[in-house]
Amino acid sequence: MDRDTRLKRLKFRAEHRGTREADYMIGGFCAAYSQGWSDADIAWFEAFLEEQDVDIMAWALGTADVPDHWQHPLMEVFKRLDYVELPGR
Repeated sequence: MDRDTRLKRLKFRAEHRGTREADYMIGGFCAAYSQGWSDADIAWFEAFLEEQDVDIMAWALGTADVPDHWQHPLMEVFKRLDYVELPGR
């Protein structure tokens, strides 16, 4: 699968998590940063999306410790995310 198709699928998965808050947080992060990601970053985020939304959001907000296997430069960027453009706004 080519890079553009892979990123489009990843963006769709990130934006359609099941709760509006997770859609905005995780999808907004993907939309804002994914164009600069390496293939390794894309693979990390694809695997990361398999986690539960409640866990991802807790790690991002700092209310739970990030497990060692998810320590990655993208996680550090994700934890610093402080603004996401909401659709239709």
